[in-house]
Amino acid sequence: QVQLVESGGGLVQAGGSLRLSCAASGRTLSNYPVGWFRQAPGKERELLAAISSSGATTYYAASVKGRVTISRDNAKNTVYLYLNSLKPEDTAIYYCASSILPGFNLATENYHYWGQGTQVTVSS
Repeated sequence: QVQLVESGGGLVQAGGSLRLSCAASGRTLSNYPVGWFRQAPGKERELLAAISSSGATTYYAASVKGRVTISRDNAKNTVYLYLNSLKPEDTAIYYCASSILPGFNLATENYHYWGQGTQVTVSS
């Protein structure tokens, strides 16, 4: 059974930083692209960042580019999302997901395995 577990969310002041972790069991994350998504109340889920199975290719949404870094530790079967210079509008539930296709892709429908999410709240 595949399970993704996010951690690292919490309450932080504007300008602060967080490191989110996505740990997997039942699936070798390094064989597939992994994406980090977020969903704020009343808004659609958006793809923030993705990393290819090799780790050589990354994608960042314009809304977070320059403030976010995605990385993977294959030995720990974990993918990280570093959030810096956080703003109140970054408040959302953050999810990680593993693609069913290898290589690199950004289509949400290809991300089949999802974690339960971790709440990030940024106070002004």
